[in-house]
Amino acid sequence: MVTDVVVVGGGPVGMLLAAELRLNGVDVVVLEKLSAPSGHSRAFRLQPRTLEILDSRGLLDRFADGRTTWPSAHFAGLRPLLELGALDSAHPHSLLIPQARTEALLEEHAVVLGADVRRGHEVVGLRQNAGPGEDPDRGSVTVRFAGPNGEAEIEASHVVGCDGGRSTIRGLAGIPFPGIGGSVSALLGDVVLADRAALPSGVPGTLRTPQGLLMAVKLEEGVTRILTTEFGRDPGARDAPVTLAELTGAVRRVTGAEVELRDPRWLSRFSDATCLAGQYRAGRVLLAGDAAHVHFPIGAQGLNLGLQDAMNLGWKLADTVRGRAPGGLLDTYGAERRPVAERVLRETRAQLALMNPDERIDPLREMFSELLALDPVNAHLAGLTAGLDVRYAAPDTGTEDPAGAHALVGGRVPELSFTTAAGPVRVAELLRAGRPVLVDAADGGAADVSAAWAGRVDVVRAAPPGANGCAALLVRPDGYVAWAAGPGAFEAPARPGLRAALTQWFGAPGD
Repeated sequence: MVTDVVVVGGGPVGMLLAAELRLNGVDVVVLEKLSAPSGHSRAFRLQPRTLEILDSRGLLDRFADGRTTWPSAHFAGLRPLLELGALDSAHPHSLLIPQARTEALLEEHAVVLGADVRRGHEVVGLRQNAGPGEDPDRGSVTVRFAGPNGEAEIEASHVVGCDGGRSTIRGLAGIPFPGIGGSVSALLGDVVLADRAALPSGVPGTLRTPQGLLMAVKLEEGVTRILTTEFGRDPGARDAPVTLAELTGAVRRVTGAEVELRDPRWLSRFSDATCLAGQYRAGRVLLAGDAAHVHFPIGAQGLNLGLQDAMNLGWKLADTVRGRAPGGLLDTYGAERRPVAERVLRETRAQLALMNPDERIDPLREMFSELLALDPVNAHLAGLTAGLDVRYAAPDTGTEDPAGAHALVGGRVPELSFTTAAGPVRVAELLRAGRPVLVDAADGGAADVSAAWAGRVDVVRAAPPGANGCAALLVRPDGYVAWAAGPGAFEAPARPGLRAALTQWFGAPGD
């Protein structure tokens, strides 16, 4: 069998990546070892940046239907809460949605676009193949898998491991996964409480005691999620099954209360092990999501980080497969996303350190609460946890173009609305096709420059003055600003900078 790209792992990250590849006309096969979705949800929240992503693909209404939004978030369980509502976003809130539902909706999206999803197929081998004459541009990768009909192979241009923290693809590709081991023991159970009144005061919610942490939250009528975290306790083997008695014992140790748990729907264990892949690419093998980074789960940041990986990678890999990517484009994936993961890993470790029950941490928590009451600090941490603070380095265009230093370049495109012949339109709506967009509110000057990229960049003419003082705006398919021109007409000095940005991200003119 032959395809363009093999995505290994059918979770939310793999499904979103498959959909992004299909939007760009790339054939993709998704290999998922589970024969059916597990139905279990570790994460229950989509952050503002992820909501912006879904909006840019016309998916947000589907996800938000019947769901609750939350305008706040916690940092290490402290008060005051982080005020997401004060952030500069069209969606300044979290969406409370089970991970299983997110996965199902993204799989549906990928399949409608033509992704070939094959469940019950487990990868057992991988080899990278040099092209004729050792030509790196004509090589391939072969994946061997075990499926319902035995073992078989599939050849592709590239393989992406979206197969979780114990990634088979990462191991087969020989990509190192350095980090720190676990020092806390965390148990999770979706259970029935015989008597909710037996829970200590402060629960539901998160309770911090001298013995550890207890979180309890109602999932649905009669079912409660219980999560215990014990510091300094051996987390044990991750694959070791969790028993109801073990979870009950952890609740007793943390709270001192006897709480009867029944009818477990799901029991799991994890720790605060924190690891980051040494590189996100090894030849024709790439990593995304938990295959590239793992950390203690706080605020569903792992899920959201992975979905944002997929958005960054999708269009770059598609252009590479189709042979129209400029040199080095695929390497910008790791260069951009790995520092973001480093930042998230540091932040989750900081939160867990602040949640340590040791009384010597109490003064630090008190000081942090005072800091959270300061608007700039609250906004800074809210933007960090919401995924809205990401800014990629602006490329050196090698020109004197003043637009190259525009404040928007490198950041996510804000909520802008332009006036076109068809009426007002939001930038998010212009990104629905997953293609780069050039908005020209400068009397056609920018559109004229981009004519050599016709067929690769969508051009939208808008009436001047442009939104937020933008005379012209070049937006990448993942919603980040590649180039912008400031107020006023599109003058000649800006033209070389626009050409350089178009070439930097979307290839030489006329290719």
